[in-house]
Amino acid sequence: MNRKQRRMLIRILISAAMMIGLQLIPADAFGPMDRYLFPSAGRFIRLALYLMNYLLIGHDILGKAFKGIRNGRVFDENFLMAVATVGAMSLAVCENGDYLEAIAVMVFYQVGEWFQSYAVGKSRRNISELMDIRPDYANMERDGKLVQVDPDEVENGSIIVVRPGEKVPIDGIIVEGSSSLNTSALTGESLPREVMAGDEVISGCINMTGVLKLQTTKEFGESTVSKILDLVENASSRKSKSEDFISRFAKIYTPAVCIGALVLALFPPLVRTLLLGIPADWGVWIYRALTFLVISCPCALVISIPLSFFAGIGGASREGILIKGSNYLESLSKTKYVVFDKTGTLTQGVFEVNGIHHSGMEEEKLIEYAALAECDSSHPISKSLQRAYGKEPDRSRVTDIREISGNGVIAKVDGMEVAAGNGRLMERLKIPYEKCSQAGTIIHMAVNGDYAGHIVISDRIKQDSGAAVSALRAAGIEKTVMLTGDMENVAIQVASQLGIDEVRSELLPGNKVEEIEKLLQEKSAQAKLAFVGDGINDAPVLARADIGIAMGAMGSDAAIEAADVVLMDDNPLKIAKALKISRKCLRIVYQNIILALGVKSLCLILGAAGIANMYLAIFADVGVMVLAVLNAIRCLFVKKL
Repeated sequence: MNRKQRRMLIRILISAAMMIGLQLIPADAFGPMDRYLFPSAGRFIRLALYLMNYLLIGHDILGKAFKGIRNGRVFDENFLMAVATVGAMSLAVCENGDYLEAIAVMVFYQVGEWFQSYAVGKSRRNISELMDIRPDYANMERDGKLVQVDPDEVENGSIIVVRPGEKVPIDGIIVEGSSSLNTSALTGESLPREVMAGDEVISGCINMTGVLKLQTTKEFGESTVSKILDLVENASSRKSKSEDFISRFAKIYTPAVCIGALVLALFPPLVRTLLLGIPADWGVWIYRALTFLVISCPCALVISIPLSFFAGIGGASREGILIKGSNYLESLSKTKYVVFDKTGTLTQGVFEVNGIHHSGMEEEKLIEYAALAECDSSHPISKSLQRAYGKEPDRSRVTDIREISGNGVIAKVDGMEVAAGNGRLMERLKIPYEKCSQAGTIIHMAVNGDYAGHIVISDRIKQDSGAAVSALRAAGIEKTVMLTGDMENVAIQVASQLGIDEVRSELLPGNKVEEIEKLLQEKSAQAKLAFVGDGINDAPVLARADIGIAMGAMGSDAAIEAADVVLMDDNPLKIAKALKISRKCLRIVYQNIILALGVKSLCLILGAAGIANMYLAIFADVGVMVLAVLNAIRCLFVKKL
């Protein structure tokens, strides 16, 4: 609770105590004073005490109403509350009535405002704590000492030191040290990540054990933590259709009810007097009009709807899902088609040796020959062979390396001629070879002109990809599609393993956009299409889809920039979670709209008919607002899948 909230709570308690105390004072308590002043002095003393109480609890509302009128924003909840309570006080003065009602309305309204302020503040604090990843400083070595500098001052390529317990301030590569990193603020996952020299780390993680030396790969303004904070802070600036509707509705609704209240105060008494000849009971109809105004305050809608989206975005960020605006949150809830890129999205994007077939020699020896023959290549396939070999290749053992474009490599290894490549290389060398039925990249091997078997290299499917597709189907997704530039047999095998409905393979980046265009034409107008990708070549498709979802940990900057939603830990299972969060948020938004409009409509009818008094009016306003705000806060909390 902040200082402002504490002050408001003290005012409410003092005003409530005064209100109860004044009610306990007998009506004739000030009677004896009439002889010393004038006949109605007791009444004016009582009025002065109630007026002091009214100004104590309501002076800020009156001030806001006055400022609104002065600035041309007349019809807001402060204006409605000021008119209603000042009117009620005036009626009590004119008719020697009870001042309690006007003060009670203002007290209950302030109680509602306090609850709303506390709830909104709590939700903002929760989100701030969840996203408390901005580093205060970076450690740099100068003259043998560590100096703390502002992260904005660290240039790209600088060496920084991160000690245990400190946040990683800027993205970089570890050049010295090993440690465990707490990535929960970024990914929502509590399991620490083990890192060592050569690993890339992103800013916002907390170093838990060892001292790390990093070489920065970005400036602070371009680092992961900076982009995350910018996304969360600016998410609320992109309004959803529901929020736009409520804003437009409030601008029309508030003047309309003010005119309605004026008609209610003037028209019935005038009709009774002019047409029926019955004396006008102005006090009754003005009271009904004032009750009508209190009931009509639209604050439950105006406050709870944006708060629902804000809380939904905060709840998603807690789970490592960054949604760039409430408009994307709303669109996400309507998603019926999910289209995937393959490499790096459903698969790990790291090629590995997954099999050795038809080999007449030891498998380790065949891998050794392949790794040595490919030792000068930087191709991902060559790197996968080096990893399978597990040692630094001894280049002195390799001579006469010849790379045959589109075929493979021929080299002398320990004096023996080793050929490593595809089927075309074997045909070129006139060496009979065995074809492979397994999907993947096939490296055929020949040693001194004799076929030595083949090595299968393929991309490994992510652990959660299958579960992610199943979760999407359970969440009501009508169609899943995979677009990939990979070979057809590889794409079909991956899709069949994961249960994806459609596959479109061997696509260039431009072809992917064309395929997305076709899918957009196939779906219904209300349904939304989401594309999930991670590479630079996915950026045009992410931008063209209704919702672009990018992998944030390993994804390219271009993909993250083009996307509307970013998954911080690259886990495809988070897509279904994002859908559930968005749908829960929209359900709560619609619940609040129905609750507010339903209760207010009923109470407006009762107020106009003279059945509802000020106390029911304040429930229709403040009570509904508190219920709507508390309901909106539910968006912060996300169930596990």
